[in-house]
Formats: sequence, structure tokens, C-alpha cells
Amino acid sequence: MDNRVPPRAAGPGPRRRDRHGRGMRGPIAPPQVPLAASRAEVFADLVQDSVDRLERRWPQLAEVDFVVLEVPRPDGPEQAWSDEPVPLGTTVAAQDGRRGQVIVYRRPVEIRSKGRDERAALVHEIVVEQVADLLGLTPETVDPRYGED
Repeated sequence: MDNRVPPRAAGPGPRRRDRHGRGMRGPIAPPQVPLAASRAEVFADLVQDSVDRLERRWPQLAEVDFVVLEVPRPDGPEQAWSDEPVPLGTTVAAQDGRRGQVIVYRRPVEIRSKGRDERAALVHEIVVEQVADLLGLTPETVDPRYGED
């Protein structure tokens, strides 16, 4: 008596399950779910949320570019960091037909904040300070809730 099972004929198309009956492996979460967003994307969303809040009050911010960079660069190739603290953000004034920029540095902000809520508050504070610097106003004028915790 022959107890062997004849091999199954391979059908067209990809194999649906592995030999243990499990399905094919895929991503943990679909791309539209926040779990699939990188830290850089989440940080950029925090900056954009702050900008959206401020643009309602200051429509001229539509002419300003908001940029997220990983870390600040020293001014020149031969210059190293001095004893000054690492900046969390900076501004570049509009000149020669170029738009003004507000730059927020992601890594220094992430290091100084513990959780998402604290990071969001710090990002908003930085954006308000940089916009105030760019517009020549005080941060309290730009956002009346500036400094409130």
C-alpha cells in the first residue's frame, strides 16, 4: 500500500499561503494609518498645524516658506560649533525675489521634548517666535496665547 500523497500541481499565480497555513507577510498598518508615518512626516505635520493656526490671523504668511531640516549647519566649512546653544529654528528674510523662510530643526526639538504633546507645544512656540522675528513683531502679538501652558 502506497501512503504517499502525490504533489499538488502548481497553479497559475502567486502562492497564497506558506506551508504552515499562514498568509503572506505584509505591512503592519496600511499607509494611510498614522503608524505608517515616519517621525519626520509627523514632525512636518506638527509644523504645518502651527502654520495653519497662524495663517488664519496673519494671511501674509502665505508668502513665507516653512522648512523642516534635520539639524542646523555651521556657518562655514571650517567653523565648528562654539559654546552657543544649538538653535531650534531660524529665519531667512525675503530678498532678491526670493521668499522669506522659517526653518525649524527637527532633531534638536525632538531631543528637548518628551512626548507628542510637549513636542507640539514646543514646535508651535518656535514657529511663533520665528514668525515674530520675520515680521518684526513680538511673539505675543503674533499669537496672544504665546507662553501659556
